[in-house]
Amino acid sequence: QVQLVESGGGLVQAGGSLRLSCAASGRTFSSPIIAWFRQAPGMEREFVAGISRSGGNTYSADSVKGRFTIFRDSAKNNVYLQMNSMKPEDTAVYYCAAYFGLGSGVQRNPRGYDYWGQGTQVTVYS
Repeated sequence: QVQLVESGGGLVQAGGSLRLSCAASGRTFSSPIIAWFRQAPGMEREFVAGISRSGGNTYSADSVKGRFTIFRDSAKNNVYLQMNSMKPEDTAVYYCAAYFGLGSGVQRNPRGYDYWGQGTQVTVYS
């Protein structure tokens, strides 16, 4: 059974930075595609950033391009989301998600992922 555990959320002032971590366990013999999603109250869950199995390809939502960076440490089965120049509209619960299937593309639809973490709250105040 795969487990994803997020950490690193918290309260930050606008313009500040946070780094989220996603630690995967339970199926470490294969490297999944990993993505970060976020969900604000009353809103649908939205794609933030994703990374390929090798870490060589990354994708970001337009709303975070140039501010957020996704990267992975495959040796530790960890994926990180570095968030800089944060804005109040970045406030949400952030989730990491994993896909272990045969496809190679990073899906922006939450339905494309098999496993989810419990989420970590990020709050940006102005």
